[in-house]
Amino acid sequence: MKTIPHRHHAAGKRKIRQRLDRPVTSPSPEPVFTASNIHYEVADKTRAIAPGGIGAMQLVVRKLGLAEAIDERLHLLKFHFPYHESDHVLNFAYNALCNGTCLDDIELRRNDAVFLDALGADRIPDPTTAGDFCRRFTPADVETLQDVFDQTRVKVWREQPPEFFDEAVLDVDGTLVATGAGCKQGVDIAYDGTWGYHPLIISLANTGEVLSIVNRPGNRPSHEGAAEQLDLAILLCRQAGFRRVYLRGDTDFTQTKQLDAWDAEGVTFLFGIDAMPNLKAIAEDLPASDWAELQRPPQYQAQGEPRRRPEKVKDRIVRERGYKTLTRVREDVAVVAYRPTACQRTYRLVIVRQRIAVEEGQVRLFDEVRYRFYLTNDRKAAGRELVFKANDRCDQENLIAQLKGGAHALRAAVDNLVSNWAFMVMTSLAWNLKAWFALSVPEHPRHKAAHRAQKRRLLRMEFKRFVNAIVLMPCQIVRGGRRLIYRLLSWNEWQGVFLRVVHALRC
Repeated sequence: MKTIPHRHHAAGKRKIRQRLDRPVTSPSPEPVFTASNIHYEVADKTRAIAPGGIGAMQLVVRKLGLAEAIDERLHLLKFHFPYHESDHVLNFAYNALCNGTCLDDIELRRNDAVFLDALGADRIPDPTTAGDFCRRFTPADVETLQDVFDQTRVKVWREQPPEFFDEAVLDVDGTLVATGAGCKQGVDIAYDGTWGYHPLIISLANTGEVLSIVNRPGNRPSHEGAAEQLDLAILLCRQAGFRRVYLRGDTDFTQTKQLDAWDAEGVTFLFGIDAMPNLKAIAEDLPASDWAELQRPPQYQAQGEPRRRPEKVKDRIVRERGYKTLTRVREDVAVVAYRPTACQRTYRLVIVRQRIAVEEGQVRLFDEVRYRFYLTNDRKAAGRELVFKANDRCDQENLIAQLKGGAHALRAAVDNLVSNWAFMVMTSLAWNLKAWFALSVPEHPRHKAAHRAQKRRLLRMEFKRFVNAIVLMPCQIVRGGRRLIYRLLSWNEWQGVFLRVVHALRC
């Protein structure tokens, strides 16, 4: 069998296209699901697993030397009977990559002999041992583990084309992790009554990687510790070779005491700022000539022939029942100079004025004016561009949703603040492995545009879709000739990309 069976992939694609594109010339007399007389048998010799793509994830780990780096720097176990620190860390990540949603799902893989053979393991830690490993962490140990991940991601970044290092966009946000347990150390009540934790998350918008997670009690403010973590992320990006660093955050992260230092270091920032009375006064006093209408591009470009739009049932019901509705009529943008009280330097204040129509039923009551403010030291971009770049920060909300509902990393699975922090960091490695796999897609000069598009699609792919497309590839596991062979048993549209990445990792 060839390393990259191009003919096999092309044949699989051709067969499925012939099947799906077969014209339907007459009504079918019966439904398409017609299987009957189904029997199950147990295979005596054939040994296979559903998550066959886990071998590719192991190749990523091996090529980057992640396991060796973890064992070299993280020392939590006095003896290795038989597990090392890297075995525990990868156990959390692989559980998430195999559709595991909780610690108990580790037991499914632990009792699958073929899965163990596929990873060359006699055994893996059980859920109880995994929870005990989380409780061994101190805050310094968690930071050490994140440092190891940072050293590893730099190796991936170095394989990227030169334009990758033009600019690193760092997003920062906090999110609430709710728990119904009343005995978990470190939990507290958040501003909205949520009982749980309030982790801080810093991510790289270019690739969607999670650069830092810091777990905090639920009652801590969003900005607490953000400046220190951003400084570490800036240092990481500059050491990796990024030529510019751009910081983005919402109104909770406009820490004016830090802005002068970042500006002096050549770091560009764009933060939301609260609509304080003095800022509203500045906006209301601006002459009409300073405002320009903000035209937003269409959210979706229709493909093919235009179709008749369906009725907006929700709007009709709201109006019929006399509820108030808010409709944005117009947006304008202006940029002025502004110096915050805690700063010695003057920056640009981007003001967005929204005119909103307030209606009740079929009656338009009045027009309301609202303002949004952004503070930046980006002195070149136009106001319209800055507004769109600030709005793009909302994509981090999608990343956080993937960490919560996809990888199930943001959970209070253990018993205290630090152990849950360790759980979050180790499980979020699954999301970073997805990004590192995508960044490993080779770009051949002849098909550079197509391969780069594939890389972007993998980076933007939801975690569950990535698991279904890349990891859940049924494979027969065969040992022989000092080789561990994963023999693919099915075909999907991502198999060609998958095999090219595996070939690149092996080479």
